[in-house]
Order: sequence, then structure tokens, then C-alpha cells
Amino acid sequence: MNNIVTWLFFFCVLSLNSSAFAFDDEDALIEAYGDEEFLYLATGRKQTVSQAPAVASIVSAKAIREMGARDIDEILETIPGLHVSYAAGGYSPIYQIRGISSDFNPQVLMLINGLPITNIFAGNRSQAWAGMPVENISRIEVIRGPGSALYGADAFAGTINIITKNHTEINGIEVGASAGSFDEYRGWLQYSGALAGWNTVFSGQVLDTHGQHEKVDADFQSLLDANPLLATSASLAPNGVSLGRQSLDTRIDISKDEWQIRLGYQGRRNVEVGAGLFSTLDNEGEADADRYNADITYLTKNLIEDWELKAQYSFFNTITKSDLVLLPPGTNTGAGIFPNGVIAEPDVYERHNRIDLSAFYTGINKHDIRIGAGFHHQDQYKIEEKKNFITALTPFGAVLVPLGSVVDVTNTTPFNQEETRKIYYAFVQDAWDFAPDWTLTAGLRYDDYSDFGSTVNPRLALVWQTSYRLTSKLLYGRSFRAPSFAEQFNINNPVAVGNPNLDPEIIDTYEIAFDYKASEDLRLGFNAFYYEMQDIIRFNPTTANNTGEQTGHGVELEVKWKATKHLSINGNYAYQSSEDEATNSDAADAPQQQLYIRANYALTPVWSINSQLNHVMDRQRAAGDLRSDIDDYSIVDITLRAREIAPNIELAVSARNVFDEDAFEPSLAPGLIPNDLPLAGRGFFVELRTSFN
Repeated sequence: MNNIVTWLFFFCVLSLNSSAFAFDDEDALIEAYGDEEFLYLATGRKQTVSQAPAVASIVSAKAIREMGARDIDEILETIPGLHVSYAAGGYSPIYQIRGISSDFNPQVLMLINGLPITNIFAGNRSQAWAGMPVENISRIEVIRGPGSALYGADAFAGTINIITKNHTEINGIEVGASAGSFDEYRGWLQYSGALAGWNTVFSGQVLDTHGQHEKVDADFQSLLDANPLLATSASLAPNGVSLGRQSLDTRIDISKDEWQIRLGYQGRRNVEVGAGLFSTLDNEGEADADRYNADITYLTKNLIEDWELKAQYSFFNTITKSDLVLLPPGTNTGAGIFPNGVIAEPDVYERHNRIDLSAFYTGINKHDIRIGAGFHHQDQYKIEEKKNFITALTPFGAVLVPLGSVVDVTNTTPFNQEETRKIYYAFVQDAWDFAPDWTLTAGLRYDDYSDFGSTVNPRLALVWQTSYRLTSKLLYGRSFRAPSFAEQFNINNPVAVGNPNLDPEIIDTYEIAFDYKASEDLRLGFNAFYYEMQDIIRFNPTTANNTGEQTGHGVELEVKWKATKHLSINGNYAYQSSEDEATNSDAADAPQQQLYIRANYALTPVWSINSQLNHVMDRQRAAGDLRSDIDDYSIVDITLRAREIAPNIELAVSARNVFDEDAFEPSLAPGLIPNDLPLAGRGFFVELRTSFN
């Protein structure tokens, strides 16, 4: 709490004498929220957030730079009702939206330029996601709530669309570098120009970091060591988490007239395993990943009168190779000692092919009709595994039995299966201006899956321009989450067995929202929501089944205020209460309250300072987890930036977690890591960038 008071005092100091300088640069006069108020995600049309038939937020490249964000997770933490937690294995991010949370986080759909990047094995963004850099991001659009009526599977709790920069947003050649705590080094190069008449954009970003090394006091192996029958002392705890990695992100975007072609590659090397896949510290395990994407789009407004036609083919290939030490050298599982530790080397290969066709029709007065259809082919085309153990069932549960050496079990007892999934879909949407200041958006999407059958997802949104300054919305939507291949096809794993007969998870969400422009300098947003989840997939007790239900309700408040000519303030508050119907208890791990405030203050025409506070509160344990509730935390970041410290030179210095707050994200019940997952302490980073026309 003292950190909050200190930050608020600092914030007040920033506000003093805020009209002392005169500015010549037009950028300094742009309203804080000016370019951030338009999105495409809600309907496929460009529209203001206030008029969009959804509860949405946008973060622009300008805001990303002001806050000094280095990774997408830092940006998403600023969205109301969205909290970024982490799993023990690799510290993979869990995007908790409105209290909906799970270890692999398949209930949130992430898109890059409108195309899903979902890994079908676990239903998330890859087992070796290892973050995403921000320099090539033009804007991030986030819808909180259902999105399956347009985007199909996994647009369940929310949808995140990352839009990369086009040729108008990069000035010739831009280069930059940053370095700082945790032995972190970043570099980037971006280019925009014309080649053979094609608008061309190239972006390359690299990262090398040892990662933060906050300590875990005890882990799962500590519990094994405490068993006198096993007589071991193998745990590496207390010790730091392992979060080192190297990454390369490259993208090419070329366009001309009606055509656009995009290529991308994300390479991850030596991705360390966080607090361990088995919630056991592992200072040797690593994973590598390669993710390739390509798409070609044809968009025309002139081919047929009143029709805007779009055809797109896209390809996405992902390869994840892991070399893991699940339990450390010297461990005793009860069936024998593992002198080199319990070793597993699982590899997953996937490819995705998509054909998407859509069109807008405006030939009927007061109607904007969108139709679409498509085909997706998902192929888990190779599963490979090596390990030095087998799993045996005993009257006391599953036991790992040593094999003596690492053995290739790909053709005998692999952890999953080579499978394919075919998806056909069609949708229709109509935005009907049935009366002055009233728009009714209705939509319906049909998806047919080759493995679990079909699903139909509707949406209704009534938007009323109540007054010149106030917009009111009443929203309903249904969404679904498709079972992952791990949930369907896991084999040779007695504690997590797949079930090919699973149904998709379903959620019905009801929302009421208001957007109020109090003045040219102050905008307020408020919404309330209620949802019901059905057929939640859980391994209960060891086989995946549709056994869960959850309900939730809450409110979210956003404020965007240009307080003075040189001071802009953005903030939000979110409250949610969710209940697990099976246990009649609060849903675990997600915060019931969040508070975020960011202030950007122009000290001079060159220098500006940005400060932000993120306060996370009231996280409950799962039913049966006897540990005390997770501690609240408040993290304050400050970034000092000089836009023209020299011609075409920009300098920034950033301090993250200024007050060195002890912050933790919850480890899963029943607490194999008893004291939870530590977040990074105080860190300092310096950044330098320039451009050449």
C-alpha cells in the first residue's frame, strides 16, 4: 500500500505547472486517445470503439512506446479485465479474462493480422511461446467476451488481434537496440519502401536474455525429498527460475492494388523451462520452436457493384522440440533411482492450411451485410518422443519406472498421436440501422468439425446513440472452445488420458455497456457482464471429460483523460466474481479486482515521462487447496524518453517494478510449488533508436 501512496504522490508532482511549456510539434497536441479509438475486430469494418457492437479496447504503437513495453504481455496487462498470469512450465502466459483461467489458456484466441496462431496440441500459442516483441506492432485490438460468431473456435473469453505495421507507419529505415537487467539485449531493424512497384515492409527483431532469476523456495521434488521412504535430497530448491532464451522474429509485408502477401518467421532457441513442467526446478531443460506463416489476400471493392470481396489463403507451420528434465538427478520415484534425472524429449509438428472467403454487401438500404465461408485443415503430422522411463499403474497411483537410458518410444509408447482435423464453416452478419441512432447487429456462424461434429454460435448487439455524448449497448453472444489434441488423443499417460468423444466448451455471455464522452478531453467507458460456461473440459479424475460449469459476473470501468495540454491519463478498474459450480466456490487464481493507472507527461518539447501502476487484488485458491490466499501486489514502472535528443535519435530509460515489490503468480493446486511463482524484481533498461529516410 505504501507503494501506491508513493506513486500517487509522484503522479501529483507530475501534474504541477503542467502548462509551463509551449510546443511547436503537432504530435504533442494529439489527444491521448485519438488514434486508438478505431478497430476492425468487432465486425470486420473499421468503426469507433464506442459504436462497435462489442466491449473492446485498443492499444496503439504510440501508447506502447510511451509505456516502454518490451513484450506483448506488458501491453495486455493494461487492458481492463485482462490479467497476465503464468504457468510453471516455461512461464507460459495465461491470459485471464473475466475470471476465466486454465493452465494452457485455450479459452483466448490470439490472432496476428486476423489469422489464428493457435497450437492444436495444447490449444494455446505453443509450448515454447517465449513472448513476442513489440516494435513491429501497429496496434492491438482486444475484445472481452464472445467472438465465435465471427472467428470460430477459442474466441471464448476474449479475442486478441495483433496488427503489424504497414508501409505508411515506418519511415524509411528504422533501427534500435536496448539492454538492461537480467542480461537482456534486444535489437531491431525495420524498412519501408517501394520495390518494383510493390509497397514493401520488412521487420527483424532479435532477443538474447538470461531472464529473471527470482527464487523458488521449494518445489515438487522438495515434497518427494521429505518422504523418509525415498531417502533423497535431489531438489534444486531454493533456487532461481530458469527463463533464458534467444529469439528471432521476422516479417515481410508486400502489397499492390488489390493484393497483399505476408510472410513471417518466429524462431525460439534455448527456451528454458521456468519452474519446470512438473513444478520441479530444472536448470538443464530447454525447448526450441520454429513458427512459419504465410498468407495471400485479394481484396476488391470494384469487381461487382455494392460488393466488397475478400479471398485469402494462409499457411501456418509450427515445430516444437523439447529436452526436459522432469525430475532432477538423484530422484527416487518409488520404483527406482534416476541418476541422471527423469528425462523426456517430446516433439510436436503441426501445419495449418486455411481458405477464407468473405464479402460485404451494401445494396440494401440501411443494411451492411457480411457473409463468409471457409475451410481449415489442421494436421498434427509428426509426434516424436524419447525418454528414460515408463509409467506403471500401481494400487497407490502412477509410478515412473527407470529404463536406464534414454530410449526412442515414438513407435511404441508415444505421448500423443498423429491426427488431423478438418473444419468447414459459414457465417452471416447484418448491421441494420433500423431507426435514427439505432443499430442492430445480428450474426450466426456454423462450424463443422471432422472429429466432434458441428456447433452454431449466434450474436446480437443493439447499439443506441443515446445522445451526442453517450452511446449505450446491449450485447449477447455464444462462443465455443474446441478440444485440444492433448485432451482428445493423449495416450500412455495414466494421469492425463485423452478422450476422442469430447464436446466443445460453451459460454453464453450477456453485457450492457456505456461509452460517455464527457468533454473533448475526457472519455469514460463502463460495462457489466454475466456469463455461463458449460461442458468445461477437465481431467477428472485422469481422463478428459466435459465435467465443469462456471458462472461469472462483474464490471469494468475505463477512463481516458487529457488533463492538460501536456498530461494525459489512462486508467481502468475491473471487478469480477466467478463461481465453480461443481464445488460452489470461487473460481481459482484469477484476480477479483484490478486497478491500472498510466500517466504520460511532457516535461519539455523533447523530454517526456511515463509512469504506470498495476494493482492486482483478491485471488482465491482452488477448492481443497489449503494454502492461504495469494498476496496482492502493486507494480510501478517509469519510463523517461527523449524523442529528439539529437537529430533522428531517440533515447529512453525505463525502470520496471521501481519499488522492487515481491510479486507472485499462483502455482496450481494443490501447491507443488508451495510459495507460488515469483515475478521479476526491479529492473533497468536503456533504449536507443534512429531512422534514415
